[in-house]
Amino acid sequence: MNTYASPRFDPARVPHLLGSFAPVSEEVDVADLEVTGELPDTLDGLYLRNGPNPRFTPIGSYLYPIDGDGMLHGVWVSGGRARYRNRFVRTPALLAEKRAGRALWGGLESMIMPDADQVGPELAGTFREMPDVNVVRHAGRLLALAESACPFRVDTELATLGREDFGGALPAGITAHPKIDPVTGEMVVFCYGLEPPYLTWSVIDRHGAVVRGPTPVDGVDEPMMIHDMALTGRYAVLVLAPAFFDLAAAMTGGSFLAWRPERGTRVALIPRDGGPVRWAADEAFWAWHTVNAYDDGPGADAPVVLDYVQWSRLTVGGPEEGTEPISGGLVRARLDPAAGSMTRTLLDDSRVEFPRVDDRRIGRRHRYTALATGTGRTDLLPGEYDAVCWYDNETGTSRVWPAGNLSVGEPVFAPEPGSGTGPGTGSGTASEPGSEEGGHWLTFATDRTDGSSWFLVIPAEDPASGPVARARIPVRVPLGLHGCWLPTEE
Repeated sequence: MNTYASPRFDPARVPHLLGSFAPVSEEVDVADLEVTGELPDTLDGLYLRNGPNPRFTPIGSYLYPIDGDGMLHGVWVSGGRARYRNRFVRTPALLAEKRAGRALWGGLESMIMPDADQVGPELAGTFREMPDVNVVRHAGRLLALAESACPFRVDTELATLGREDFGGALPAGITAHPKIDPVTGEMVVFCYGLEPPYLTWSVIDRHGAVVRGPTPVDGVDEPMMIHDMALTGRYAVLVLAPAFFDLAAAMTGGSFLAWRPERGTRVALIPRDGGPVRWAADEAFWAWHTVNAYDDGPGADAPVVLDYVQWSRLTVGGPEEGTEPISGGLVRARLDPAAGSMTRTLLDDSRVEFPRVDDRRIGRRHRYTALATGTGRTDLLPGEYDAVCWYDNETGTSRVWPAGNLSVGEPVFAPEPGSGTGPGTGSGTASEPGSEEGGHWLTFATDRTDGSSWFLVIPAEDPASGPVARARIPVRVPLGLHGCWLPTEE
């Protein structure tokens, strides 16, 4: 078993373990949060967010946002009041470390894994499970999602129910960014691995049954990292940037991810009806997150429009010597399935991430994209943002709310109740969603000056005016990753 660990690793000097990113270990419940302003009466449900939060001091290495235990933070809102609860996702590795009272697994770059004397034969020599990236609800299941592994199911009070392999139909798991079709109710997922088949996709119907098991994506013959996907009525859309896993390098102290820009970036258009994969290619770029995609016309050869946040190269692991500074922005790509080509247009060159749309627009044209962004007024770490912006595809302009001393997270849309319904009941249709301005944007934010954390409610009709309500969270919420709004009545 390899136990490489850099002698230079000092968790007290890792920026993403300090300040607003520093993990918390206490699980708390507060029944009535202090609110500034007024929580809208129409807001009734649960705002839930996941993120990496090491329970014990990391050993060997720590790479944000890949490493860490999952911690769920929930704010329940009803009748103008709010309560808060946070809970760790209790994986077997977390429970083993809790019994030991210390970290037993190293970060992914260190390749430190405990032996049987420490954790028993079932966990010995295994990678730890880290359902710490995202959380979604589908077909009655509430799932904490990992980068590429089985999710863990939790209940609505955030207690861990166990690993979810969908009745054994998806034993390798799924990635952290499945997409739910608002018309059919299907959840389309993908999974990548270190061994063949390196990339598969699957479909789970609106009732929770796996109706397409793991299906290999032809044309992928090396292990690659692919974080997110998009969905159209016709295709599952995957961006394959040239970020390749290199285990040989990792086992000798090198990076487990190799950036090979000479290979370019490909986009897979995977027909949802099971037809042959179609490809489009361009020069190399990296994408953590897609915004949305849609078919721009009828017929199999109709172009596909894909919006995403683009980076000039892989951003995890720090810059390499001799490389240019990383640049990025909000980009719209137009993919031509017949020609195998793509054209890219930079919509906004601001420093942005964590893009979201009204989830009822997934696979359809959308007007607004909400993103976390930086004002440039203060130095921030990678993954830290001090403003929220809303890009308008109709006008080509952005509205920005500068958050001052607050570091903000991913904005999530909560539509007005009754303004649009979910999936149809077999007809394959759904009622047209209501206005993308009919609702509120929700996020967590942490004050860089005193460590206080807040739940923010921002009106969609005038987001640049800032929050109409702020609920103070009784503990600091570490800057994290992805979440969702779960209305009480759907």
